[in-house]
Amino acid sequence: MSQTVTYAVEHGIGVITIDNPPVNVLSTAVRRGIRDAVRSAQDDASEAILLRCAGRTFIAGADISEFGKPLEEPWLPGLCNEIEASRKLVVAAVHGTTLGGGFEVALSCHYRIAQASSRVGFPEVNLGLLPGAGGTQRVPRLAGVPAALDLITAGKPIAASEAASLGLVDRIVETDLDAAALAYACELVDSNAPIRRTGELDVAAVDPDVYTRVRAELERRARGQTAPQRIVTAIESATLEFADGLARERELFMECLGDPQSAALRHLFFAERKAAKIRGLPPATIRREIRQVGVVGAGTMGGGIAMSFANAGVPVTLVEVDDEALQRGLAVVDRNYAGSVARGKLDEPGAAECRARITGTTDYGGLADADLVIEAVFEDPGVKRDVFARLDAACKPGAILATNTSYQDVDAIAAATSRPGDVLGLHFFSPAHIMKLLEVVRATKTADDVLATCMALAKRIGKVPVLAGNAYGFIGNRMLRGYMREAQLCLLEGATPEDVDAALAGFGFAMGPFAVADLAGLDVAWRARQALPESERGDPRAYRVADALVEMGRLGQKSGAGFYVYDPGARKGRKDPAVLEVVERCARELGVERRPIPGGEIVDRLVLALVNEGLSIVGDGIAQRPDDVDVVYVHGYGFPAWRGGPLYFGDHLGFERVLERVGEFRARYGADNWRPAPLLEKFADSGSTNELFTDDTA
Repeated sequence: MSQTVTYAVEHGIGVITIDNPPVNVLSTAVRRGIRDAVRSAQDDASEAILLRCAGRTFIAGADISEFGKPLEEPWLPGLCNEIEASRKLVVAAVHGTTLGGGFEVALSCHYRIAQASSRVGFPEVNLGLLPGAGGTQRVPRLAGVPAALDLITAGKPIAASEAASLGLVDRIVETDLDAAALAYACELVDSNAPIRRTGELDVAAVDPDVYTRVRAELERRARGQTAPQRIVTAIESATLEFADGLARERELFMECLGDPQSAALRHLFFAERKAAKIRGLPPATIRREIRQVGVVGAGTMGGGIAMSFANAGVPVTLVEVDDEALQRGLAVVDRNYAGSVARGKLDEPGAAECRARITGTTDYGGLADADLVIEAVFEDPGVKRDVFARLDAACKPGAILATNTSYQDVDAIAAATSRPGDVLGLHFFSPAHIMKLLEVVRATKTADDVLATCMALAKRIGKVPVLAGNAYGFIGNRMLRGYMREAQLCLLEGATPEDVDAALAGFGFAMGPFAVADLAGLDVAWRARQALPESERGDPRAYRVADALVEMGRLGQKSGAGFYVYDPGARKGRKDPAVLEVVERCARELGVERRPIPGGEIVDRLVLALVNEGLSIVGDGIAQRPDDVDVVYVHGYGFPAWRGGPLYFGDHLGFERVLERVGEFRARYGADNWRPAPLLEKFADSGSTNELFTDDTA
């Protein structure tokens, strides 16, 4: 036994208890403790074995911190096989969130009892991996090949009830799992229940076309990713003898482990956890209590923000200028909830319960009891300052006042109040009830407890928080400026919107820049530019086409036309020859000679603009660490997660190579648009990024 694993015989049952806070990961010590306990139980007076965990969850998975380090025995595959080979019946008592290697341990037991609230699954694909300890071999034998393909390629946990319907769990209990599990083990002994070894089961026959169909769907849904396809290959191998299938699974697991995609995804896994920590802010900083939230502005963004809180159980008051605007906004919220039900994200009672938490008013007095108020009005600095002056008068002392601005100076907005310490930026991304990223913007006078409260609150509502400094565009939109500049210049110089979007989709972006612009609304960036003096708007060529489209009333999806034209209710646009006419006209007016632009050049110009600007942001202290830049761009802008984020990508491409390419663009397209970041020059010259890319968790 080890300190993390104990063993005792209770009522004739050998009880193995894992206690490895906070989530009982399968560290080397835990694996050894389980193995030693199982071996001890083979020869003692126990009649069966019960494997359970202390704390809030059964084994939550492997210890990811051990990845890439020399493996120490027992390896998890061997441990699972030893559990399954036990001469005595083994029962797993599952609660909390049982994932990956933890679920593989449970499946190697002969019986499984689960608390009704528990969830199980295989998230390995999200780290570019596959279950490597029998998951791809045992699930098909218990639940069938189609269910295994769905469960393991999706990477999402399922409820205990669904697991039971698939044959992955044998019994569900509502409360007191420990007592119920012990009674279940005794019941199995008393009834002479057989020892069921999953490896001895046959896989039910399926139409071979099922693998072809799943591969095609994964090629569409997980374009460019290698792990999902390897998972299909591993599950196909379940038709082999069990030992041969396990061997093939292990080969494929090791291929994944050595794949650069997995290294990039593991980088992001740790980067998300670092991003939640604010340097210099004591972990024990007292947070303010948030029980009631207000949102000013019931437009698309305001309604989505309100849903984010309502879905997390927080009551929300929406404020609009008049009843017509309010009812229009609430109707959009209603449609969004109907869509969630239609997609299976919520059932009707759940959607109704969430919707009931959102109320509306045209009176700022309705915000008197709010602990947090978020302004979500147009990107007009004057309008925003007026809203904050009214909030200052209407809200109680200690209420946090947040602006959802995408670009504006949070200090200037805070100055409209008598309490700048209570003011910060909370930059949600559209659609706010779906997108995970939340930029938490620290203004000059923002209080520490306000920051601590909002970073924790972000996680409470299911967001990934990243701290940003108060600079134009913060992290993401400051980077977006260079990215969209190059997209627009490529457009003027000879590409079409379809050329640019296809090139970036081929790189792995979820959507190309022009499709994203149409989704966000071309008027958003237009308004932000209008708030700047011309000297700060950048290269006029980089927004001439976009401004021309806005002036034509083409605002994107919401108006039915932008860079593309949209059929009623359609989310995907169609090519519109009228746009090319606008582009060609603007090129003639600006004296730009159009030419064919290869897809590789498009990708280099857009992606390396992100890398260069990201390094400038880190150097300027707007982002705490390069990892934060990667988290922002993956979760907020669709950068392919399997490439790790812009700065991870640049580091692994080689900053010397990046600088060389930036130098080429500088010579060809001008110094104003292609000024190398000081950090890029520094690390390209030294060849070392150790000072930049560290294991900092503070």
